[in-house]
Amino acid sequence: MNKKILSEIFQRLESGKISKNKAIDEILNKRLIEEYDFANIDYEREERVGFPEVVFGSDKTVGQIIKISKNIFNHSGVVLITRTNYEVYKSVSNEIPSAKFSELSKCIWADKRNIVNQINGITIISAGTSDIHIAEEAKITANLMGCSVKMITDVGVAGLHRLTNRLEEIRKAKIIIVVAGMEGALASVISGLVKSPIIAVPTSIGYGANFEGISALLSMINSCAPGISIVNINNGFGAGYQAAMILKVMEETT
Repeated sequence: MNKKILSEIFQRLESGKISKNKAIDEILNKRLIEEYDFANIDYEREERVGFPEVVFGSDKTVGQIIKISKNIFNHSGVVLITRTNYEVYKSVSNEIPSAKFSELSKCIWADKRNIVNQINGITIISAGTSDIHIAEEAKITANLMGCSVKMITDVGVAGLHRLTNRLEEIRKAKIIIVVAGMEGALASVISGLVKSPIIAVPTSIGYGANFEGISALLSMINSCAPGISIVNINNGFGAGYQAAMILKVMEETT
């Protein structure tokens, strides 16, 4: 069982708010999965992997999103909904008044935890202005996972001087997320200039032969530059999550 849940039960027992029998009953009957006809909400995920279940908003009804996100927020104190819209946000905010919405990344989130010190070390670099919405999704994800993020935007290979002008600060990063569409060359270029691991995010930005991001994905996968791992097309969430996980493990082991 989640240590946080057990701790809360023991605190109420010690303070006299509940009896011993009530505490035992709560421990034995605490639901770690909330079952609905449309979802099984996993309350133990935070204990297992370090962050609560995240809600993928696309193709879910407003009612489904509200039910899932409200339960997660009430249980964990934080919730993130990706790939959604303002209309959903208005409905969610009626149930979770502290919820915020990013028009750029199409994310909704709420956080009532008190994270005082975020872990430093993630830099997100986007090739063009059109890639920023994916970079913003990565940033919000990493922030909610307790990591601070430096953003560097519009430094694609079409003007390498823009990249080299920022090279000194880029080299200070522990983990770099590179977000690029078109031919997706930016990750390879940066990998040859830094010693930090790179998580590359191909985007669907580009003209017809970009094939909605497939050309950028293949370029990144076939890169001859070492030190690059690649997530799926437009998966800023996945990149931000992976970077935060790596950084948190690094922090725990130092």
